[in-house]
Amino acid sequence: MRVSTMNLFCAFLLFLTPAAQAQIRAAFVYVGPAKEVGWSHSHDEGRQYLEKVFGTDVKTQYVEFVQEGRASAETIRKLAAENDIVFTTSQGYMVTTARLAREFPAVKFDNATGLRLSENLGSYAARAYEPRYLSGMIAGAMTRSNRIGFVAAHAIPEVIRGINAFTLGVRRVNPQAVVEVKWTKQWYAPEKAAEQARELLKGGADVLTHHTDSPAVVKEAEAAGVFAISFHSDMSEFAPKTQVASVGYDWGKYYATQIQALKDGNWSGKRLWLGMSDHIAQLNNISDQIPAAVREQVLQVEQQIENKTFIVFSGPILNSRGRPLVREGESLSDEELQRMNWYVDGVVGEMPSF
Repeated sequence: MRVSTMNLFCAFLLFLTPAAQAQIRAAFVYVGPAKEVGWSHSHDEGRQYLEKVFGTDVKTQYVEFVQEGRASAETIRKLAAENDIVFTTSQGYMVTTARLAREFPAVKFDNATGLRLSENLGSYAARAYEPRYLSGMIAGAMTRSNRIGFVAAHAIPEVIRGINAFTLGVRRVNPQAVVEVKWTKQWYAPEKAAEQARELLKGGADVLTHHTDSPAVVKEAEAAGVFAISFHSDMSEFAPKTQVASVGYDWGKYYATQIQALKDGNWSGKRLWLGMSDHIAQLNNISDQIPAAVREQVLQVEQQIENKTFIVFSGPILNSRGRPLVREGESLSDEELQRMNWYVDGVVGEMPSF
């Protein structure tokens, strides 16, 4: 039987390109809820973005409310057995992810905010402290009591950086204001976060913000009629009258580059720390309630951050005991930022161990 040259050529092309046509399977592990606004929801928006961009070329799945530490091993192992890449979206999964990356060398792993790397393990994070600084400028301008409340989850460097950057922004426009911090010691603990927010309100705070994985703090601000700055997601649906800004992310852009790298066969395990210049960390939903002069100042500093002509952690910076830690003309390195375990001048409250 004769086979035409054209048929042979088509068959050869099909033989050469099976990898390009293969569907990428990607899994996501969340510490909180996928559908309720917050940290996990912001990552799930990125997952959904992948499906819009790549269509049937990618198949995604997720598991929410996965406990951190060793308890996550069973879930991550199961996902590794079924997928080409697993995104574990919390630093609390770092050790387990690194161990399973050795167990599944053919699978790619990417751990959010973690520090460990290997041939098939990468890590990624957002420089959320950059828009945090800008939101601090807004808070400092909007407070009348000079007391601003901050409800935080765990005292890890990422969270401490955010508190410090926010406070530096506050003090830039209002040197008399202080930022009082209270801790839930859980990422997703709406009742505890609400309780801590109410305590801050009783203490005189008239602006609230948070680093937690729920809108509980924003809800309390709305109920009390004080200004709120949301984190991780736009939470204006819970505070239509009092939210004046939100700090968030566009994870979809990052996840799309990772999937494309897998499709192209050039994925590699590396650490990426992406900020406002990368359009990953963002200040959003700036309210008209903010005076025009303040909005203009914030936008000017935002442009400087994006152009890298202003560095948030540049001196002079004092710690909470009034000692100079960063001198004028100097700035903290990324390594120093990743180890941050101290408060800047203007922060009030304890720092619990994690």
